[in-house]
Amino acid sequence: MNTKMNWMLAAILTFCGATVLTSCSKDDDNSAKDDLNLPEKVIGKWIIDEKDGKPALTNQKMVIDFKSANKVSISLSYMNFWHRNDLFDYTIDGNVITCANQLDEHTFVNTIVKVNAIDANKMDEDFSNIISIDGVEQIKMESKETLIRITDDYNQAILGMWEGRSTGAEGSEFDDGENHRWEYLADGTFRYYHKVDGLWQLSDDVLHDYFVDGNLLCTRWQNVGEGQKENREWWEIESIQNGVMKWKALRQREDGTTYTATFEMTKVK
Repeated sequence: MNTKMNWMLAAILTFCGATVLTSCSKDDDNSAKDDLNLPEKVIGKWIIDEKDGKPALTNQKMVIDFKSANKVSISLSYMNFWHRNDLFDYTIDGNVITCANQLDEHTFVNTIVKVNAIDANKMDEDFSNIISIDGVEQIKMESKETLIRITDDYNQAILGMWEGRSTGAEGSEFDDGENHRWEYLADGTFRYYHKVDGLWQLSDDVLHDYFVDGNLLCTRWQNVGEGQKENREWWEIESIQNGVMKWKALRQREDGTTYTATFEMTKVK
């Protein structure tokens, strides 16, 4: 399965959540809205901010960068998908953005985004994926989403060695409350250090990848040893200023309630 096909399947899982419809109808007033000037206004980098009227969990977020009138890139980390700046084609007709792809010889996925409103900083849209098998529509998935424009890009600022810990009241899933060190390298890998007898020791992970697109930081790692599984964590970088880096993330508890995790670290010279 190529990159575009992977993204389409990931979008089904990431964007649409639990809203699954077996049939659909088109609104009569769903005509093209050329007055939105969508081809011009959509250009740039966007991140999901809300899904179906609720703040989007950080682990549901992805960055979409409309680079030209027909090329857009996507960055996401979800399940076994790991994509940074993957490029694919799209078209605009009025206020509708469309991308179509064939997953295999039987399965065709059509992604349709109807933009209801857009300004310099925010875009409201109806998102849908239609899955057809052997030419017959089988499933339609839908969600309402709000995207916000992002202009910050911390891809270079994050490079180097940092020391810090979780600062939120509930902590972080993978944090023990102690200081640790992370060294972010330009090749998309990172090194993790913890203290042993007062000395910093490098963790011998078998997997240690990351990427930053805009303000979205995605990491994945796997500790050495039999039975160890791959772990993933997403953060939104709030700021990198004067040698201090701050993160935040909206997380969900098992009972469905949410909380905001925070993290702070300082640059190690």
